Amino acid sequence: MAAEISFSVPTPRGSRTLSVTYERRGTGEPLLLLHGIGHHWQAWEPVMDILAAERDVVAVDLPGFGASAALPEGVPYELGTVSTVLSAFCAALGIDRPHAAGNSLGGLLALELGREKLVRSVTALSPAGFWSEAERRYAFTTLRTMRLGARYMPLPMVERLSRSVAGRAALVSTIYARPGRRSPEAAVAETRALRGATGFHETLAAGGGVMFTDDVRDVPVTIGWGTKDRLLLRRQGVRAKHVIPRARLVRLPGCGHVPMSDDPALVARVLLDGSR
Repeated sequence: MAAEISFSVPTPRGSRTLSVTYERRGTGEPLLLLHGIGHHWQAWEPVMDILAAERDVVAVDLPGFGASAALPEGVPYELGTVSTVLSAFCAALGIDRPHAAGNSLGGLLALELGREKLVRSVTALSPAGFWSEAERRYAFTTLRTMRLGARYMPLPMVERLSRSVAGRAALVSTIYARPGRRSPEAAVAETRALRGATGFHETLAAGGGVMFTDDVRDVPVTIGWGTKDRLLLRRQGVRAKHVIPRARLVRLPGCGHVPMSDDPALVARVLLDGSR
Protein backbone atom coordinates (compact mmCIF):
# COMPACT_ATOMS: atom_id res chain seq x y z
CA MET A 1 0.00 0.00 0.00
CA ALA A 2 1.28 3.44 -0.89
CA ALA A 3 1.98 5.78 2.03
CA GLU A 4 1.92 9.54 2.49
CA ILE A 5 4.43 11.77 4.25
CA SER A 6 4.34 15.49 5.01
CA PHE A 7 7.34 17.78 5.41
CA SER A 8 8.19 21.48 5.26
CA VAL A 9 9.32 23.28 2.14
CA PRO A 10 10.43 26.93 1.82
CA THR A 11 8.13 29.32 -0.07
CA PRO A 12 8.13 33.09 -0.66
CA ARG A 13 5.59 33.28 2.20
CA GLY A 14 7.61 31.20 4.63
CA SER A 15 7.71 27.50 5.37
CA ARG A 16 4.74 25.44 4.14
CA THR A 17 3.80 21.78 4.53
CA LEU A 18 3.78 19.52 1.48
CA SER A 19 2.34 16.00 1.40
CA VAL A 20 3.52 13.43 -1.12
CA THR A 21 2.59 9.83 -1.80
CA TYR A 22 5.16 7.08 -2.23
CA GLU A 23 5.57 3.31 -2.37
CA ARG A 24 8.44 1.66 -0.48
CA ARG A 25 9.56 -1.95 -0.78
CA GLY A 26 12.59 -4.13 -0.16
CA THR A 27 15.85 -3.90 1.75
CA GLY A 28 19.37 -2.83 0.89
CA GLU A 29 20.84 0.44 -0.31
CA PRO A 30 18.13 3.05 -0.97
CA LEU A 31 17.00 3.62 -4.57
CA LEU A 32 14.74 6.60 -5.35
CA LEU A 33 12.54 6.20 -8.45
CA LEU A 34 11.22 9.29 -10.28
CA HIS A 35 8.51 9.11 -12.95
CA GLY A 36 7.89 11.32 -15.98
CA ILE A 37 5.49 14.21 -16.54
CA GLY A 38 1.83 13.27 -16.22
CA HIS A 39 2.65 9.85 -14.80
CA HIS A 40 2.63 8.39 -11.28
CA TRP A 41 4.79 6.09 -9.17
CA GLN A 42 3.01 3.05 -10.62
CA ALA A 43 5.03 3.54 -13.83
CA TRP A 44 7.72 1.60 -11.93
CA GLU A 45 5.42 -1.25 -10.86
CA PRO A 46 6.75 -3.69 -13.54
CA VAL A 47 10.26 -3.54 -12.01
CA MET A 48 9.53 -2.78 -8.34
CA ASP A 49 9.65 -6.33 -7.00
CA ILE A 50 12.76 -7.24 -8.99
CA LEU A 51 14.55 -4.18 -7.61
CA ALA A 52 13.22 -4.73 -4.09
CA ALA A 53 15.09 -8.05 -3.89
CA GLU A 54 18.35 -6.03 -3.69
CA ARG A 55 17.37 -2.44 -2.87
CA ASP A 56 15.28 -0.37 -0.47
CA VAL A 57 13.11 1.00 -3.29
CA VAL A 58 11.17 4.26 -2.90
CA ALA A 59 8.93 5.26 -5.83
CA VAL A 60 7.43 8.70 -5.31
CA ASP A 61 4.58 10.63 -6.90
CA LEU A 62 6.23 13.92 -7.80
CA PRO A 63 4.48 17.06 -6.44
CA GLY A 64 1.45 17.85 -8.59
CA PHE A 65 1.29 14.32 -10.04
CA GLY A 66 -0.33 11.05 -9.05
CA ALA A 67 -1.76 11.30 -5.56
CA SER A 68 0.74 13.92 -4.34
CA ALA A 69 -0.33 17.46 -3.56
CA ALA A 70 0.65 20.34 -5.81
CA LEU A 71 3.55 22.54 -4.77
CA PRO A 72 2.49 25.36 -2.43
CA GLU A 73 1.38 28.60 -4.04
CA GLY A 74 4.31 30.68 -5.23
CA VAL A 75 6.71 27.72 -5.52
CA PRO A 76 7.72 27.20 -9.18
CA TYR A 77 8.02 23.78 -10.80
CA GLU A 78 11.63 24.51 -11.71
CA LEU A 79 14.45 21.98 -11.75
CA GLY A 80 16.27 23.37 -8.72
CA THR A 81 13.07 23.79 -6.71
CA VAL A 82 11.81 20.24 -7.28
CA SER A 83 15.24 18.75 -6.54
CA THR A 84 15.23 20.64 -3.22
CA VAL A 85 11.78 19.20 -2.46
CA LEU A 86 13.02 15.69 -3.27
CA SER A 87 15.99 16.19 -0.97
CA ALA A 88 13.60 17.24 1.82
CA PHE A 89 11.42 14.20 1.07
CA CYS A 90 14.40 11.87 1.45
CA ALA A 91 15.40 13.57 4.70
CA ALA A 92 11.86 13.14 6.04
CA LEU A 93 12.14 9.40 5.32
CA GLY A 94 15.56 9.22 6.98
CA ILE A 95 17.31 8.41 3.68
CA ASP A 96 20.80 9.82 3.18
CA ARG A 97 22.05 10.12 -0.43
CA PRO A 98 20.06 7.38 -2.15
CA HIS A 99 20.79 6.04 -5.58
CA ALA A 100 18.43 7.81 -8.00
CA ALA A 101 16.77 6.54 -11.16
CA GLY A 102 14.32 8.47 -13.29
CA ASN A 103 12.44 8.38 -16.56
CA SER A 104 11.93 11.42 -18.81
CA LEU A 105 11.27 14.36 -16.43
CA GLY A 106 12.34 12.02 -13.62
CA GLY A 107 15.60 11.30 -15.45
CA LEU A 108 16.32 15.01 -15.70
CA LEU A 109 15.59 15.41 -11.98
CA ALA A 110 17.85 12.45 -11.14
CA LEU A 111 20.68 14.06 -13.13
CA GLU A 112 20.13 17.35 -11.29
CA LEU A 113 20.32 15.51 -7.96
CA GLY A 114 23.56 13.93 -9.18
CA ARG A 115 24.95 17.29 -10.28
CA GLU A 116 24.26 18.62 -6.79
CA LYS A 117 25.91 15.51 -5.20
CA LEU A 118 22.68 14.64 -3.39
CA VAL A 119 22.65 11.01 -4.59
CA ARG A 120 25.13 8.12 -4.81
CA SER A 121 24.49 7.27 -8.45
CA VAL A 122 22.16 8.23 -11.28
CA THR A 123 20.37 6.07 -13.83
CA ALA A 124 18.40 8.20 -16.31
CA LEU A 125 16.04 6.55 -18.80
CA SER A 126 15.28 8.82 -21.77
CA PRO A 127 15.93 11.94 -19.68
CA ALA A 128 14.53 15.29 -20.75
CA GLY A 129 16.85 18.22 -21.40
CA PHE A 130 19.03 16.97 -24.26
CA TRP A 131 16.74 18.07 -27.08
CA SER A 132 17.13 20.54 -29.90
CA GLU A 133 14.56 23.33 -29.92
CA ALA A 134 12.60 21.57 -32.70
CA GLU A 135 12.65 18.29 -30.75
CA ARG A 136 11.49 20.05 -27.59
CA ARG A 137 8.57 21.68 -29.41
CA TYR A 138 7.60 18.32 -30.90
CA ALA A 139 7.72 16.60 -27.49
CA PHE A 140 5.75 19.36 -25.75
CA THR A 141 3.10 19.42 -28.50
CA THR A 142 2.74 15.64 -28.22
CA LEU A 143 2.43 15.84 -24.44
CA ARG A 144 -0.22 18.57 -24.64
CA THR A 145 -2.18 16.47 -27.13
CA MET A 146 -2.00 13.45 -24.82
CA ARG A 147 -3.19 15.60 -21.92
CA LEU A 148 -6.14 16.95 -23.91
CA GLY A 149 -7.14 13.44 -24.91
CA ALA A 150 -6.95 12.25 -21.31
CA ARG A 151 -8.98 15.20 -20.02
CA TYR A 152 -11.78 15.18 -22.54
CA MET A 153 -12.22 11.52 -23.37
CA PRO A 154 -15.14 10.19 -21.29
CA LEU A 155 -14.00 7.70 -18.66
CA PRO A 156 -16.39 4.96 -19.91
CA MET A 157 -14.71 5.25 -23.33
CA VAL A 158 -11.26 4.95 -21.73
CA GLU A 159 -12.40 1.83 -19.90
CA ARG A 160 -13.84 0.32 -23.08
CA LEU A 161 -10.65 0.99 -25.02
CA SER A 162 -8.52 -0.51 -22.27
CA ARG A 163 -10.16 -3.93 -22.68
CA SER A 164 -8.47 -4.68 -26.02
CA VAL A 165 -4.86 -4.59 -27.19
CA ALA A 166 -5.81 -2.24 -30.03
CA GLY A 167 -7.63 0.04 -27.60
CA ARG A 168 -4.67 0.16 -25.21
CA ALA A 169 -2.46 1.01 -28.17
CA ALA A 170 -4.75 3.97 -28.91
CA LEU A 171 -4.42 5.10 -25.30
CA VAL A 172 -0.72 4.65 -24.54
CA SER A 173 1.30 3.73 -27.66
CA THR A 174 2.96 7.15 -27.71
CA ILE A 175 5.05 6.20 -24.69
CA TYR A 176 5.13 2.38 -24.88
CA ALA A 177 6.56 0.29 -27.71
CA ARG A 178 4.55 -2.70 -26.46
CA PRO A 179 1.27 -1.23 -25.19
CA GLY A 180 -0.36 -4.64 -25.16
CA ARG A 181 1.76 -5.48 -22.11
CA ARG A 182 -0.07 -2.86 -20.06
CA SER A 183 -3.02 -4.27 -18.19
CA PRO A 184 -6.44 -2.70 -18.73
CA GLU A 185 -6.35 -1.42 -15.16
CA ALA A 186 -2.92 0.17 -15.64
CA ALA A 187 -3.95 1.87 -18.89
CA VAL A 188 -7.01 3.38 -17.23
CA ALA A 189 -5.06 4.43 -14.12
CA GLU A 190 -2.34 6.23 -16.04
CA THR A 191 -4.88 7.95 -18.27
CA ARG A 192 -6.60 9.20 -15.12
CA ALA A 193 -3.22 10.25 -13.67
CA LEU A 194 -2.51 12.33 -16.78
CA ARG A 195 -6.01 13.82 -16.64
CA GLY A 196 -5.65 14.86 -13.00
CA ALA A 197 -2.02 16.05 -12.98
CA THR A 198 -2.27 19.47 -11.33
CA GLY A 199 1.40 20.23 -11.99
CA PHE A 200 1.31 19.43 -15.72
CA HIS A 201 1.09 22.90 -17.27
CA GLU A 202 3.41 24.53 -14.73
CA THR A 203 6.01 21.83 -15.31
CA LEU A 204 5.85 22.26 -19.09
CA ALA A 205 6.10 26.02 -18.71
CA ALA A 206 9.14 25.70 -16.46
CA GLY A 207 10.75 23.22 -18.87
CA GLY A 208 10.50 25.44 -21.93
CA GLY A 209 14.01 26.77 -21.58
CA VAL A 210 15.64 23.80 -19.87
CA MET A 211 18.80 22.31 -21.35
CA PHE A 212 21.04 20.06 -19.28
CA THR A 213 24.52 21.32 -20.15
CA ASP A 214 26.63 20.54 -17.05
CA ASP A 215 28.76 17.47 -16.54
CA VAL A 216 27.87 15.29 -13.54
CA ARG A 217 31.14 14.75 -11.74
CA ASP A 218 32.12 12.24 -9.04
CA VAL A 219 28.77 10.41 -9.32
CA PRO A 220 28.38 7.29 -11.50
CA VAL A 221 25.86 7.97 -14.29
CA THR A 222 24.06 5.51 -16.56
CA ILE A 223 21.87 6.76 -19.40
CA GLY A 224 19.46 4.33 -21.06
CA TRP A 225 17.49 5.04 -24.23
CA GLY A 226 14.81 2.95 -25.90
CA THR A 227 15.42 2.23 -29.58
CA LYS A 228 11.69 2.86 -30.21
CA ASP A 229 11.29 6.02 -28.17
CA ARG A 230 8.83 8.17 -30.14
CA LEU A 231 8.73 11.11 -27.74
CA LEU A 232 12.41 11.87 -27.05
CA LEU A 233 14.33 10.48 -30.01
CA ARG A 234 17.28 8.24 -29.21
CA ARG A 235 19.84 10.56 -30.84
CA GLN A 236 19.38 12.70 -27.74
CA GLY A 237 21.23 9.97 -25.84
CA VAL A 238 24.34 10.69 -27.90
CA ARG A 239 24.06 14.36 -26.93
CA ALA A 240 23.73 13.35 -23.30
CA LYS A 241 26.93 11.31 -23.60
CA HIS A 242 28.76 14.37 -24.98
CA VAL A 243 27.56 16.48 -22.03
CA ILE A 244 28.40 13.76 -19.46
CA PRO A 245 31.37 12.02 -21.08
CA ARG A 246 31.97 9.53 -18.26
CA ALA A 247 28.35 8.32 -18.37
CA ARG A 248 27.58 4.78 -19.49
CA LEU A 249 25.17 4.95 -22.44
CA VAL A 250 22.97 1.86 -22.71
CA ARG A 251 20.75 0.90 -25.64
CA LEU A 252 17.33 -0.53 -24.70
CA PRO A 253 16.31 -2.63 -27.74
CA GLY A 254 12.60 -2.63 -28.57
CA CYS A 255 11.72 -0.21 -25.77
CA GLY A 256 9.70 2.98 -25.99
CA HIS A 257 9.85 6.19 -23.99
CA VAL A 258 8.66 4.50 -20.77
CA PRO A 259 10.67 1.26 -20.97
CA MET A 260 9.83 -0.33 -17.62
CA SER A 261 6.79 -2.13 -19.00
CA ASP A 262 8.28 -2.88 -22.41
CA ASP A 263 11.15 -4.96 -20.96
CA PRO A 264 11.07 -5.17 -17.15
CA ALA A 265 13.97 -7.62 -16.85
CA LEU A 266 16.30 -5.48 -18.98
CA VAL A 267 15.36 -2.23 -17.25
CA ALA A 268 15.73 -3.76 -13.78
CA ARG A 269 19.18 -5.05 -14.70
CA VAL A 270 20.22 -1.61 -15.98
CA LEU A 271 18.97 0.03 -12.77
CA LEU A 272 20.70 -2.49 -10.51
CA ASP A 273 23.95 -2.26 -12.46
CA GLY A 274 23.76 1.53 -12.41
CA SER A 275 23.31 1.59 -8.63
CA ARG A 276 26.26 -0.69 -7.85
